[in-house]
Amino acid sequence: MIVPSDLSISDFNYPLPDERIAKYPLAERDQSKLLVYNNGDITEDVFRNLAAHLDADSVIVTNNTKVIRARMEFFKDSGARIEIFCLEPHEPAEYSTMFSQTDSCVWLCYVGNSKKWKNGPLTKQIGNGQKSTTLSITRVGTDRDAQLIRFEWDNPNVAFGEIVDWAGQIPIPPYLNRKSEAIDDVRYQTIYSAEKGSVAAPTAGLHFTQAVFDSLKAKGIEHLNVTLHVGAGTFKPVQTETIGEHPMHIEHFVLSDEILKPLCDNKKKVVAVGTTTVRTLESMYWMGVKAKLGLENPLDLGQWEAYSLPDTVAVADAFAALFDLLHQSGHQELTASTCIMIAPGYQYKVVDNLITNFHQPQSTLLLLVSALIGDNWHRVYDYALAHDFRFLSYGDSCLLKVGK
Repeated sequence: MIVPSDLSISDFNYPLPDERIAKYPLAERDQSKLLVYNNGDITEDVFRNLAAHLDADSVIVTNNTKVIRARMEFFKDSGARIEIFCLEPHEPAEYSTMFSQTDSCVWLCYVGNSKKWKNGPLTKQIGNGQKSTTLSITRVGTDRDAQLIRFEWDNPNVAFGEIVDWAGQIPIPPYLNRKSEAIDDVRYQTIYSAEKGSVAAPTAGLHFTQAVFDSLKAKGIEHLNVTLHVGAGTFKPVQTETIGEHPMHIEHFVLSDEILKPLCDNKKKVVAVGTTTVRTLESMYWMGVKAKLGLENPLDLGQWEAYSLPDTVAVADAFAALFDLLHQSGHQELTASTCIMIAPGYQYKVVDNLITNFHQPQSTLLLLVSALIGDNWHRVYDYALAHDFRFLSYGDSCLLKVGK
């Protein structure tokens, strides 16, 4: 029996030359290559033909989070550059409420060149040509190896959602080794992005076009959205010898009728688009188990909690318990948080097939893939390296099919 926490991260390494990392997206989203792993068999195609490789009795689930312009630059009078990287809202903590603030708010942030910022506020003038304001930031505390930054501005007709758009840049992944450019404003978003909050894109969805969705619909494949806001921790490499020593980052997602009701009644194969969608769907199952069993804090799932909870609750019953919890709350939606670690030894409960990109060596994302297809991840990645697939966020895609 595999004990995930005892696994050595060195077993999930592979050589990734820098030239295989896609630094920019292709001209057309759906012309990326598609590797198809089907119960051990490996073939390839282009992403535009995705529908041909999915069963008609499938439901495809995407993450409709929207990447915010989370990276901001401020300059001291001395000229020293201070970088602010917004991680997640702190006060108010709810995302939609945060982006509607019109005078001040507090975010948990990474601060670059922090030693040069001794004390006092930093300010800058920002605007869009029609409206403008003076934006001021002040350090007010620390939390989880990051800093709490208060943002204040003097124009009550400006909401924080506009502040981020005016003052920030799209936070492209560090392994691209370049600054954000105009192309990233469009291409580091999925075409179905809707809910502001992520600081990293759900990159498996970057390949989708309306033509792809039309072909899925023509085949009778249903499409559902979840909303999980991707944190910067998705890029954090595992730097400990064993997986059990690695602290998983917390991510927040939304529970609503729109996702719970269809999943309560679902009899189709679930195709998750991206690791964030996997984390959302699998976390929802375990939260439903906690709700059904009357356990404390059902909407907060710990890193290893899924491995200790009883797994005898049917998927439909788990989602029904969450559905009841939502309606008992009197709210239209609830916010949940998860730091689930999906690694070899984990038994998938909701997701049948996965569409994803090719991930960094020794990453938690590669662990998640290995939990689905086992040691065959080596074959998949060896094939991709040998057949000129492009890797990481702007790279190519793979469809991983297991079971019937």
